[in-house]
Amino acid sequence: MNETSLKKTLSKLNIGGWRYIPSIGSTNDEALAWAASGAKDLSLVIADEQTQGRGRLGRTWFTPKDSALAFSLILRPTESLRPHLSRTVGVAALSIADACLKQGLAPQIKWPNDILLNGKKTAGILIETVWSGEDVDSLVIGIGVNVRAVSVPPAEMLKFPATSIEDELGKEPPAREEILHDILSGFIAWRERVASDDLIHAWEQSLAFRGELVQVQDGSALNRGGIVQGLESDGSLRLEDEDGKSMTVRFGDVSLRPAA
Repeated sequence: MNETSLKKTLSKLNIGGWRYIPSIGSTNDEALAWAASGAKDLSLVIADEQTQGRGRLGRTWFTPKDSALAFSLILRPTESLRPHLSRTVGVAALSIADACLKQGLAPQIKWPNDILLNGKKTAGILIETVWSGEDVDSLVIGIGVNVRAVSVPPAEMLKFPATSIEDELGKEPPAREEILHDILSGFIAWRERVASDDLIHAWEQSLAFRGELVQVQDGSALNRGGIVQGLESDGSLRLEDEDGKSMTVRFGDVSLRPAA
């Protein structure tokens, strides 16, 4: 992946602009600064290597050279889309899942922001917000995808089993530019449907652990358990507790795990 190959790929998409940086600390940091200084809607920051990539809950996202996709997309919400900003993570997750489906894989979305292949984490999403007073000025959607096998972190770094597109295909993976194109084109298409029930339905159909008992770890001493039922209209997770009562898990610093 280089500037020339990206130019050819990205010329096919209606995006606001793009920056390619061979090695960077974090694409999200670069995108946040660019957003604050006036980047257009759907502007993109992409790197071949991240040295300080971030995941949720303060975790590190492993992005070695020549192996993975690491990029951040700047989204400037319109007034009509502002009521549905909580669904943005679903837009991103479905875009990645659809790109995996195109390769003949069977992705699932581990709520709220991971993509699993064969029950193992292959991609993650980190959304950060740029504020203007009390209003959301823009969102920065960071996406990391393990493409080649060498992009999977060492076992001692993992909190959850991980894999790559190459491992799951069992052969040479597509060029990273091809996967990037598929994710971005999917994102543009799903964003147009962010207010529709279609998005929530598709997201629900792709949920990992649906109908299974899971533990929700929110950083407190008391973890909650329940059976995954589906999603609320805002994208929150709906569980059924041991008494058969519906329980909603809102967005935030939560970690979903299958119950032992």
